[in-house]
Amino acid sequence: MNIQRAFKVRLYPTADQQVLLNKTLGSCRFLYNKMLAERIKTYETLKGNREALYTHKYKTEKEYRGNRITRKFPQKKQKS
Repeated sequence: MNIQRAFKVRLYPTADQQVLLNKTLGSCRFLYNKMLAERIKTYETLKGNREALYTHKYKTEKEYRGNRITRKFPQKKQKS
């Protein structure tokens, strides 16, 4: 028998962390929606050709694979 567990976690980010989270999640949403639109367009174009659907390489795979986004976390200001 397989038992599934779930945990609820609540975050209390600082203002800087909240800005970073919003930017990161916004980028993820943008990328997901762009790739979903491309998949839908490709499906509509190739839906009659089953072989082409399975072997099609999406241009976003090449475009985004090498362009990993790296962000620097904001440093806390030291009190003087």
